[in-house]
Amino acid sequence: MRPLIGITTSLNEGEQRLDLAYVRAVEAAGGLPVLVPMGRDVEAMAEALTARLDGLVVTGGPAVAEGLVTDGAHPTLPPDIDPTHPIRWTADRELLARFLDSDKPVLGICYGMQLLNALQGGTIYADVQRQQPGTDAHSTKRGGTTHAITHTPDSRMAALLGPTLTVNTRHLQALATVGDGLAATGHAPDGVIEAIESADGRLLGVQYHPERMGADGLPLFRHLVERAAEPVA
Repeated sequence: MRPLIGITTSLNEGEQRLDLAYVRAVEAAGGLPVLVPMGRDVEAMAEALTARLDGLVVTGGPAVAEGLVTDGAHPTLPPDIDPTHPIRWTADRELLARFLDSDKPVLGICYGMQLLNALQGGTIYADVQRQQPGTDAHSTKRGGTTHAITHTPDSRMAALLGPTLTVNTRHLQALATVGDGLAATGHAPDGVIEAIESADGRLLGVQYHPERMGADGLPLFRHLVERAAEPVA
């Protein structure tokens, strides 16, 4: 029996949408992908999904507006990033919160990592490039390209991906402080946090998009599926 791995989706003009790369990555890792619906009864839906799913991928998306660090000199959100649709925000937040209260594994990707961090009490730069002098462009919208990241020795990320990794970059926001029970274990050359994890490895978050990195990103999905296959205590 392949573990059931829930994958959150975007919401555009009344349609739930998902890059097929997420499905393919979970499938390649040995999991059975399940697209998470956005129902009317958000709490009941989240409770039922948490009971049935074995693991969760929170995918990339627009802006996270919870736990923002702003300096008063710039708008709450930069003009070149859209706010998350309230329906998606509510559904994602409720489902992730319930997973955090369970013993089941989570992989947060880009927006997903930021949401995971926010729900654990961490903070986020609304626009890291403008708020932190010396920060490189981390969005293709602003000319960002691939860059290397360095993993903390003896971390889960280092064990899975090696001491360094070249990643894509598609974000304007970035973590300012790390949430409770999480540690920053991957950094870009300019100091931007690119990966977080819990001590037991149940919760992983990355700022880049591993589903678009082929074999280089697959170990993150394999780890999720392997943890999801373990019996729940």
